[in-house]
Amino acid sequence: MRAFQPAVRRIACLLFLISIGVLPVLARGSDSSRDLEQAKQLFQSNLDAIRKKDRDAYLACYLDSDKLARTGPTGFELGIEGLRKSTGSAWPDLFEGLDLQLVPVKPGIVYGTYRYRVRYGAREESGISERFFLETPKGWRIAVSTAFPALPGVPPPPRALVGGTLLDAVGGNAAPDSVVVLRAGKIECAGSRTKCPVPSGVTVLDLKGAWITPGLIDAHVHFSQTGWADGRPDFIDVRSSLPYEGVIAGLKEHPERFFRSYLCSGVTAVFDVGGYPWTWDLRGRAEADPLAPHVAAAGPLLSTTDFWLNLPGEKQLVYLSDEAVAQSGVRFLAARGTDAVKVWFIVDPKRDFDEMARLVAAAGAEAKRLNIPLIVHATGLKEAKAALAAGAALLVHSVGDLEVDDAFLQKAKAQGTIYCPTLTVFEGYRRLAAASVEKKEPQVDDPGGCVDPETLEKVRSSASLDSGFDRARMDSFTERVRKELTVGSANLRKVRDAGIPIAMGTDAGNPLTLHGASVFAEMEAMQAAGMTPMEVLISSTREGARAMRKLDRWGTVEAGKEADLLVLDADPSQDIHNLRKIRYVVKGGVVRTRDELRPVTTPPDPPNR
Repeated sequence: MRAFQPAVRRIACLLFLISIGVLPVLARGSDSSRDLEQAKQLFQSNLDAIRKKDRDAYLACYLDSDKLARTGPTGFELGIEGLRKSTGSAWPDLFEGLDLQLVPVKPGIVYGTYRYRVRYGAREESGISERFFLETPKGWRIAVSTAFPALPGVPPPPRALVGGTLLDAVGGNAAPDSVVVLRAGKIECAGSRTKCPVPSGVTVLDLKGAWITPGLIDAHVHFSQTGWADGRPDFIDVRSSLPYEGVIAGLKEHPERFFRSYLCSGVTAVFDVGGYPWTWDLRGRAEADPLAPHVAAAGPLLSTTDFWLNLPGEKQLVYLSDEAVAQSGVRFLAARGTDAVKVWFIVDPKRDFDEMARLVAAAGAEAKRLNIPLIVHATGLKEAKAALAAGAALLVHSVGDLEVDDAFLQKAKAQGTIYCPTLTVFEGYRRLAAASVEKKEPQVDDPGGCVDPETLEKVRSSASLDSGFDRARMDSFTERVRKELTVGSANLRKVRDAGIPIAMGTDAGNPLTLHGASVFAEMEAMQAAGMTPMEVLISSTREGARAMRKLDRWGTVEAGKEADLLVLDADPSQDIHNLRKIRYVVKGGVVRTRDELRPVTTPPDPPNR
């Protein structure tokens, strides 16, 4: 409410001026119902003119007088001439006017407000705008107009999504002809028309023929990586042209390009499961950005191998040299308010395996003492079993070397460990290497056109990379990736059959596993491995929220949850490919088309509206 207090004070002042006759009434004798109808028609004409970018129709709504009063971002202005000069010079790319409210003040005078959301290029603004409507000898006109931006945190206007088939991810059933009421950025009610009648005065969005799901959740991403070779010089080294220090500085400075890619792809929450310390700060930055997914972050990883992919002034990998380091490393993460402790369990041939397992267990014990979930990267069965023994709450890769056995399955199920298969990430590495060998630009699977231009430019240059791969090495690498996918897919089926919870995650940021758009290939690989479409949908929503320990806030369409939803043009419970067919992305109760979320450039600031 504090965001609108200046507007409220001005309203009170204007009402007082009218009541004492300072602002004249130009026509008398109207009844209030007729006045409201006339004002409503003018209100709609005014907002429609903005949507249609119709200058003449817009100006015709206003009092043609030097008494016309307007207040906006640049202050107070009196008279029609200023409005004539500014109108038409910079219409918004998008205009949304909701929550129209009208009240009669006295005969011939109606006061009204609406909640606006406008977009100029990449910049989005929202707030409240007022109108005073007067009856004049020439008909009803707007005599006073104001616009006040909302402060961060002010929720959007209420909305009712009506007529769609609801897949709430609570269970496996669909609810046709549903109603989902959104208010104050949360879900007020979701279900049948009987359970959730549309409240009076709430704007209705007709979704007949559409499907409603929770927003997608990617439970395995890395904002410290770019999605191309420059973020992983340990695979293909391009530091001579793109110094690693500069690449990481750019990632830290401009995460919004990936924020937007995720939201455009229908992803409303992500779990960064390891990176530089600044990734913790992305949580607050994302919550303050209406065009960002929710972010949870694990911060720097504890590593069983002394890997070099760090920077002189900060580390993303902390070497587990002994138990003291394991314990102090966990305490450091805890002091920073981490969402998890992540261990990069890489089998180092120079170290004794049992020693590494003991250090992982020491980290797990300290994490348990501090009530922080343990996440473990473990791609082999032996290290995955050791991770379970250490208390892993989340395994963020498939077991890809051997078939998982009963001991693994029983232990994972008994302690509620979540399995995140990341089936497609190694294929991204293979495709990048193949592009360099074949001298052919790799294809980008981006059905929504959501990937940012900088990343696309790098991907296009892949054919010119000097990767160090030749045909023989390429063939060997391809066979390795194929085998890991075959074993990983079979293990995913066994994990599913055992009743172990599964969360979808892409490992986005790794080469050609692009932020946002990669969720579609990953979900489709899970379906191809044998999961049903509904199982994949639940893994990509509810179980992702559970992996983030945020199931109380998002992951299902239920009353009290964040209003983070997708509206689709086809049924994902019949084929998970239908998740590509996004009509709307709803984040925090704001309904946006995919067109709004695609990458755009930002033009100069608009003039006073």
